[in-house]
Amino acid sequence: MKPGARKPPAKMTVAEARRLARALRGGDRRALARAITLIESTRADHRRAADRLLRSILPHTGDSIRLAISGVPGVGKSTFIEALGLHSIDRGHRVAVLAVDPSSPRAGGSILGDKTRMEVLSRNTAAFIRPSPTGGTVGGVARRTREAILACEAAGFDVVIVETVGVGQSEFAVADMVDMFVLLLAPGGGDDLQGIKKGIMELADVVIVNKADGDLSAAAQRTRADFTAAMGLMRAASPHWAPSVMACSALIGSGIGEAWETIEQFRDAMTGAGHLEARRANQARAWMWNEVNETLMERLHKDDRVRQVVKAMEVEVAAGKRSPTEAAQAILAAFLDG
Repeated sequence: MKPGARKPPAKMTVAEARRLARALRGGDRRALARAITLIESTRADHRRAADRLLRSILPHTGDSIRLAISGVPGVGKSTFIEALGLHSIDRGHRVAVLAVDPSSPRAGGSILGDKTRMEVLSRNTAAFIRPSPTGGTVGGVARRTREAILACEAAGFDVVIVETVGVGQSEFAVADMVDMFVLLLAPGGGDDLQGIKKGIMELADVVIVNKADGDLSAAAQRTRADFTAAMGLMRAASPHWAPSVMACSALIGSGIGEAWETIEQFRDAMTGAGHLEARRANQARAWMWNEVNETLMERLHKDDRVRQVVKAMEVEVAAGKRSPTEAAQAILAAFLDG
């Protein structure tokens, strides 16, 4: 095991998986932490135990609002999530935060550790914060983040927030596992329009300009106006919701209440139109096929016979003796015939 990596759970029997599921449904935060560790493990026996666990808790999931919070590094995502989480807890909710952090190239664990950046929220008994390392590839963590969301819901958390590393390819994966995608911006006016891809903007259900306080207040309002104009040129993802642009300051708490009201309005509009149920159904189907693709790739790379063919094909492709298409067919034939 790499230094600093989480210790995997011991081999789990069916009875132990059932006990863990009961503790999880009882709201035990340590059971939730253990369940997510089990879910994230790549060991074959842990995967089987995780599958049993998920099967038992599935009927107890789905009763949360699932949010993704994204934005470039330094925009104040953690500060915003802490302020939003505390605000929703004050209104009787329980909040789980799944923070996808960059991985240490040496230890393999999370570099940033969001518990240290959300100190007040992490001490609240109605909150649960889980930093997860990317493991070098966002897709690998995103694959298990879906399952971690279900575990949080089974534990009674009715607000589940996924904090992403930043603005990039990962956002497309995260947007496919949540109900609402929140894009955070820093005051910067039109310059930010050049730095954020149109595709990311189209994912946003609401855009929030953070740090709208002090000397940055005027700049924040200009940024809000710029992005309001930009969003007006884009096609809304749903006919039942028009994405809006608002400003807030997570540091001093201004605008946080309005942000939470917008989230509730979104949930009510999507639920009332039946769009939320349809969106989750589509996400579940996409998740199934993603698992098929990931599992096939894992088994292909672990197949000894295929490895030998791969080595030969790589040499021939690099030397120009065989086309990549032909080589790919040879590798698949070795896998399927094996």
